[in-house]
Amino acid sequence: MADVVLPMMLATSADVFLGDKITVRQPLSGYRAGIDAVLLAAVAQASADGRGRILDVGAGAGTVGLCVAARLPAVDVVLVERETTLAAIARDNIQHNGFAARMTLVEADIMQPLGEAAANFLPAETFTHVLANPPYHDCAAGTVAEDALKAQSHAMPAGALDQWARFMARTAAPGGRATMIHKADALPQILAAFASRFGGLRIFPIFPRAGSSAIRVLVEGIKGSRAPAELRTGLVLHGQGQAFTSEANEILRHGAALAL
Repeated sequence: MADVVLPMMLATSADVFLGDKITVRQPLSGYRAGIDAVLLAAVAQASADGRGRILDVGAGAGTVGLCVAARLPAVDVVLVERETTLAAIARDNIQHNGFAARMTLVEADIMQPLGEAAANFLPAETFTHVLANPPYHDCAAGTVAEDALKAQSHAMPAGALDQWARFMARTAAPGGRATMIHKADALPQILAAFASRFGGLRIFPIFPRAGSSAIRVLVEGIKGSRAPAELRTGLVLHGQGQAFTSEANEILRHGAALAL
């Protein structure tokens, strides 16, 4: 396997997910995938025959898509990432984990018109499930990191969530699902972006502990559905001390599905 050509001085780590099912190489600085990526991957659903096409938007080093491929052995997974360095690392991760036969990395910026090459890999209305873990911060809300890769990984312009939702709606198949994970306080913006494009919305909060406020929220919709929105019970991550609850442990360590 050929080594990825990385910019000088870029430090990376090799981190295991789903117990030790996959290993993800990722930069030490900037956004680093963790629990959020595994939770998002856990909601991915295949078609009734176990197959399907899953799209991971803003894939970074590829953690979400790799977890999906490990959980669902018959699906094809496409990753979209605009940052050249992260795209190179994601390609290496795909090869290293043995998923090259059914995972594809497309280097493209979903905020811009797709080039012909990218569009060929991202045809409209073809994905059974579209997943997204966008940057959580507003570029205008604080000091922008000096490191360009770190800045792009952590923040995006105000109003960009609507563009992400538009892309997710364009690529989702009729009856297909779209799921986004984000900070809990971004829920109003996510609902505004999803409401005109998806129906049957399910809002699934993630709580650090029982009785605490949610820190994350998963929002899922179905393309073409007219079903009403539902607020679900959600998931509690931790029980006593720092130990995961049994449900969270099954998802994070053993690749159990998270049903919204």
